[in-house]
Amino acid sequence: MKIPLPKIKFLLLNFLLLCMYFNTTHGQETPNEFWSKVRFGGGVGLSFGSDYFSGTLAPSAIYEFDEKFAAGLGLNATYRSEKDFYRSTILGGSVLALYNIIQAIQLSAELEQLNENRRYDQRLIFVREPETNFWYTALFLGAGYRLQHVTVGLRYDVLYKEGESIYGTAWLPFVRVYF
Repeated sequence: MKIPLPKIKFLLLNFLLLCMYFNTTHGQETPNEFWSKVRFGGGVGLSFGSDYFSGTLAPSAIYEFDEKFAAGLGLNATYRSEKDFYRSTILGGSVLALYNIIQAIQLSAELEQLNENRRYDQRLIFVREPETNFWYTALFLGAGYRLQHVTVGLRYDVLYKEGESIYGTAWLPFVRVYF
């Protein structure tokens, strides 16, 4: 399922309006009070094997509305290559929401929109097009164990379709860190 650019803009606008609503309903904050509730973090991924490499940088920022609920935005940049097969660059962004049922248990929802540009090795006979470019949308629902600034858990892509996904499986472990 692909989400068109106007819909992404609509979702981001709604997210910003939601942030402003929570900000006004919690009283007028000074700039220092606002920034004291912003947390920066994200993830780093590295995978390699025989003739395979994948590296990811995924910074993000969240705003903690209260001790239970936080929401934010993230970016994603991934480079993958498999010797004599393909090279791939993946760029995109996400909108995420975090809810702490109790201090140690965190639920999450993350809508991710990624663009992959894949270049196949010219020597491959079965490849019709040497380069493909496509958008992929993932909607992850997750749960994790939270200890201060770190959450470790598992998330599931409810939009996952085998053979169409950027990811190899719908279930993905995660480590989320915010400072």
